[in-house]
Amino acid sequence: MNSLQRDVVILGTGTAGMTAYRSALAHTSSVLAIEGGPYGTTCARVGCMPSKLLIAAAEAAHSAGEAHRFGVHLAPPRIDGAQVMQRVRDERDRFVGFVTEAVNKWPAEHRLQGHARFVAPGVLQVDEHTRVEAGRVVIATGSTPDVNPAWRRTLGERLIINDDVFDWQTLPAAVAVVGTGVIGLELAQALHRLGVRVRLYGRSGRVGPLTDPQLQALSAQLFAAELPVTLGVELTLAREGDQVLVTTAAGTERFDYLLAATGRRPNVQQLGLEHAGLPLGANGVPIADRNNGQIGNSAVFLAGDASDEHMLLHEAADEGRIAGDNAGRYPDVRVRPRRAPLAVVFSDPQIMLAGASYTQLMHQGLAFQTGQVSFEDQGRSRVMLKNQGALRVYAECGSGRFLGAEMIGPAAEHLGHLLAWSAQRGDTVQQMLDSPYYHPVIEEGLRTALRELQRALHMGPPPVERCLDCGPGA
Repeated sequence: MNSLQRDVVILGTGTAGMTAYRSALAHTSSVLAIEGGPYGTTCARVGCMPSKLLIAAAEAAHSAGEAHRFGVHLAPPRIDGAQVMQRVRDERDRFVGFVTEAVNKWPAEHRLQGHARFVAPGVLQVDEHTRVEAGRVVIATGSTPDVNPAWRRTLGERLIINDDVFDWQTLPAAVAVVGTGVIGLELAQALHRLGVRVRLYGRSGRVGPLTDPQLQALSAQLFAAELPVTLGVELTLAREGDQVLVTTAAGTERFDYLLAATGRRPNVQQLGLEHAGLPLGANGVPIADRNNGQIGNSAVFLAGDASDEHMLLHEAADEGRIAGDNAGRYPDVRVRPRRAPLAVVFSDPQIMLAGASYTQLMHQGLAFQTGQVSFEDQGRSRVMLKNQGALRVYAECGSGRFLGAEMIGPAAEHLGHLLAWSAQRGDTVQQMLDSPYYHPVIEEGLRTALRELQRALHMGPPPVERCLDCGPGA
């Protein structure tokens, strides 16, 4: 049995763990990163990047199929599933390679392979080969898809998760996607556009993460107009040979696979947290201060998906930086203000939430007003035949301070950044309206929504319908 002592031990080498490692090194060279699986972040290996590669292929196929609407007539596109998946795997491996190369450059004494668990406060057992005494610990063990075990027993290898999709050698004929959150929506639409027969199932009536009731309804309407969607149902699953049978009140449909996109859970169950002397929540996740990463008053810090909060790469990187810095400088633990929230779904139309969401504002009991724009008749959106969706913006009554926004529509990934930056700076609606707007651009639609919002706050004149400086339809 090997024995090690380190000032800072980091559990996990994903996005949060890697940034925690770099931050802790600023304070001490006595750092150890323990990894129980292969190197390579969730984002690079099975998340952000391979999914966007699949979506990019789907967008290319869809654009070719829609070219006739511009008067451009092409032969029907032929989708080579093997070639599509070859590019997904090749580029995925390239991104993963960047990550593994970075970790492999760390000093050998800073790396240890194996599954770690607490056996006492500050003491970790790694598999059966190493015992580690840690002055401070950062838990950055990530998350894993949360799948109903009964489904696995019933369907066997015909039940897949998003991780499995990116190892496909070619595209299957038919896939049932269960779960209408970000992962389910993105993959269902991408596969549908690549010629796979898809049906998207959801227990609730919601499609995507939008919380504003008006946008929730619009989201469900827009996606149901493109691909088969069945919402508000309970499923009965069975397997017959290599076929998955999905039964609802409407009948039974057969598929090659069932893709479970039913959420993710933190990887904390096997950490022996009962031996660590840490305060735990009802879900078994340690209770940490999100502004400094510290768990209670202990020398243990929490970062990334393991915190069970915002499972997004930029959030994981921020949390890893905060936790690693504080673990390195402990006991001089410092608070670091967090950035404005930002979330994007790479569907078509895209979805974004920036700053405070509608539901968060309602729960806060804050007096706020709303402005809205539809993109159906917005000038630049119509030019590109991307004229779907709507944007709703929120601001505080009295001060006119911009609070947040939700959107389904064109260029949401870009508008989301502008709006998150405004929320973080504390801009007022007037300050946002005083900024320059080019013509013709989708951002003119944002200006229309802000003008409506300014009027709702009783801080501006009634918006001029189809005003000349907005351009047609803005």
